[in-house]
Amino acid sequence: MPVINFNYQDLCRLMGEDVPKDILTERIPMLGADMQDTTDGDEMSVEFFPSRPDLFSVEGVARALRAFLGFEKGLKHYDVEESGLTLKVDPSVKKVRPEIAAAVVWGVDIDDAFIRSLMEVQEKLHITIGRKRAKVAIGVHDLDRIKAPFLYAGVDPESHSFIPLGKTENWNLREILQNHEKGKEYAHLMDGMEVYPLITDSESNVLSFPPIINGTLTTVTDGTRNLLIDMTGTDRKAVDGAMNILVTALAERGGRIATVKLEGEDARITPDLRPMALTLDVARCNEFLGTKLTPEEMSDCMMRMGYDSQVSGDSLQLKAPATRLDLLHPVDLMEDVAVAYGYENFGSTPVTVQTYGSEMPFTSVANGIRDIMIGLSYFEVTTLILSNPHDEFTRMGMEGGRVVRVTNPISEDHTCMRANLIPSMMRVLRRNKHRDLPQRIFEVGDVLKWTRTHRHVAALCVHSKASFTEMKSIAESLMREMSLEYELTASDHPMFIPGRVASIVIDGEERGHFGEMSPEVIGSYEIGYPITALEIDLGPKLN
Repeated sequence: MPVINFNYQDLCRLMGEDVPKDILTERIPMLGADMQDTTDGDEMSVEFFPSRPDLFSVEGVARALRAFLGFEKGLKHYDVEESGLTLKVDPSVKKVRPEIAAAVVWGVDIDDAFIRSLMEVQEKLHITIGRKRAKVAIGVHDLDRIKAPFLYAGVDPESHSFIPLGKTENWNLREILQNHEKGKEYAHLMDGMEVYPLITDSESNVLSFPPIINGTLTTVTDGTRNLLIDMTGTDRKAVDGAMNILVTALAERGGRIATVKLEGEDARITPDLRPMALTLDVARCNEFLGTKLTPEEMSDCMMRMGYDSQVSGDSLQLKAPATRLDLLHPVDLMEDVAVAYGYENFGSTPVTVQTYGSEMPFTSVANGIRDIMIGLSYFEVTTLILSNPHDEFTRMGMEGGRVVRVTNPISEDHTCMRANLIPSMMRVLRRNKHRDLPQRIFEVGDVLKWTRTHRHVAALCVHSKASFTEMKSIAESLMREMSLEYELTASDHPMFIPGRVASIVIDGEERGHFGEMSPEVIGSYEIGYPITALEIDLGPKLN
């Protein structure tokens, strides 16, 4: 979860109230956070839940605390002006990085606290909402060094050159990916792209090469007073949400928010800070939380969580901040009621029904088998339930059988669900053939026989003198310790050497087999020693 670092005095200044540090240390976690180290003077660290990106800055924390502590209840309204600036979105970015939002923030007063907070919130938004810039990337520019209108377009990687942030050399976009630290780190985001996204001004000055790096020209310094902010990405909701979080954070420090008109096939104006209209059913919320709050009391709870709230009969008509990206379901509103009401006020309810947990019988059987096999000097392994028909059948000398196939598999080795344990365990031996012998391994695991799940136990033994007799003693020991009536019969199985394989029959049904594995199967796994194998279907009769 994101850890937000800030200064106690800066937080109080933003809240407009001097709240004792011990009170903040007690109340901040009630918003959905975990206090980290607060012993180093005025420095504080708070780990917030990922569901609340609006709290990923000290400004967002201050805004939330003003409402939560009752200093300034209700929705925080921000004045939004028109900047008169335009940004044209060229169709060439559609297949590269299609979404963009832009905003202006006038009249910022940049100091150490401002720079620290700006870097903090950018980093947290990039990591969380931005998915390490793949989904959202942020650019902050000195507006007074560039001239509108601006252009967002896809360009040839070698057609434009500029000096990237932190450098003095003039590089084209491809050279930036090869030479710049950030270029190397995020070059994978440009894989397969024929054109790269670029933001320029009316004089063809480069503002940004998103999501990689900004240009030196627009570097924000302590003399900067007006900012242009761009957000590019692949998801409009995430882009707009991140923009709203950032510009409102800057407004908390005295900046004035202004819109930018986006021109192109999908013309719109950003940022859009209009609140979301929502409805909360009071009775349903009380039933869900186990509370008995009146509509007025519940409305006060929502005001303390930063909503505008009006009682309308048995429901609340709410206006939620545009920065709350986590509001997806009425339950999210109910959670906010619980937070404001105070989890410490819920108390406890005596248990009226007693139940006793226990292992399922099938689990007990499986655990007992594990103890038996460990006692027989076998080491347990756990393999993937995913496999492929080549390993399941061809390598084992068997004709193809029915398997449950995986739609859109991530690799050719994981295209179906396994039907037996032995093929997966053979892969374990192949990867460990450089280890000392003997190797004795077993597994108790699930397989899919067509559409039904069965639990099997399998064992493999590899060393220079591995024999049918050795595995027969293991099979008989396992059956005896499980107190099962069984019969061993001669059989023929393509996995094993003819005449050195037997079937295990339980209650008249063939449930498994064991024997010496054929040289062809051993060779297909590039193993140079004899192998004996055992596999038993534990089946429903052992449940």
